[in-house]
Amino acid sequence: MNHQHLPPLDWGTFLGTWQSQPGWLVVCSLVLVVYVVGVQRGHRHGGTVGPIRVACFVLGLVVLMVCLCSAVDAYAMSLFWMHMVEHLTLITVVPALLVLGHPLTVLRNAGADTWRGRVDRLLQTGPVSWLFHPLLGLTAYGVVIFYTHLTPFMDTMATNPSQMTLEQVLYLGSGAWLLLGAIGDEPIRWRTPYLLRIILLVMAMVPDTLVGIVLLQTERDPFPTYMAMRPDWAPGAMHDLDAGGSLMWAGGDGLMMLLAVGVVIALLSRQRDSFLGTWLESARTGTMVGHVERSGGQLALEDGATVDDDDAALAAYNDMLRRLGTGREPRSGQS
Repeated sequence: MNHQHLPPLDWGTFLGTWQSQPGWLVVCSLVLVVYVVGVQRGHRHGGTVGPIRVACFVLGLVVLMVCLCSAVDAYAMSLFWMHMVEHLTLITVVPALLVLGHPLTVLRNAGADTWRGRVDRLLQTGPVSWLFHPLLGLTAYGVVIFYTHLTPFMDTMATNPSQMTLEQVLYLGSGAWLLLGAIGDEPIRWRTPYLLRIILLVMAMVPDTLVGIVLLQTERDPFPTYMAMRPDWAPGAMHDLDAGGSLMWAGGDGLMMLLAVGVVIALLSRQRDSFLGTWLESARTGTMVGHVERSGGQLALEDGATVDDDDAALAAYNDMLRRLGTGREPRSGQS
């Protein structure tokens, strides 16, 4: 498509501009077929994925195709702010919907016990397990955002259409990589506690914020080749750049904040150990046991139990707190 000859963008052209993307259509169709077959086989083997999860995954593929076949992609090389709309859709919206569909769980449940054991070993041991580490996903997310907006990549993409496809793949991959640890609930080694999920999403706002501020603060056109190829009716290069930078900052942070709110809502239906994680919860329990024993009490817990799980242990801890409140806690060295 010749981007310089596109008609001015209005609601009519936005709703009426469509283009074919046969490569993406084939990929999405294959992914959909594999996912649906996996869900059906999972039901036969006793592993269920709820209809809401399935709807999220299917909706993610639909949003992906609409984004790539509509005016969003058609005008992405004519208007920088429209490029940013596509960016946010591909790096956050689509990956979030796909991750919520639990594709790895569907893969695991698609076979009998032998198949599930093989998938578990693959996902939870060796180098593959480290690929799903949440900090690695966060790093990839930041690198992709910085690389595609603060380097000559935009100008290279303007003269090489294959680079546009590469960018789209990078957005989808890095977004899914990040969100797998932030909002996913898959059978992987790194089951991120909910507190760390929220921190992860807040940290993911940093690349969006920094790149948005850089684009807003720059006083010269950082993408001269890309901007020179835009149609005559497009807004001035710096005005377009400011609009795109604002979308990157506000839109990127807003989407991450929306996901963080979703994590908080999910947390409200979970137990405390989902919030703190098993290691932090063990540290909390150990600290409580130490306080009780130093105050002359005795607190015995079964392996893996916490103070909240045992009525006698909780009573002993509350008794220690009452003695602290009345000043009767024995000093160090006293019994």
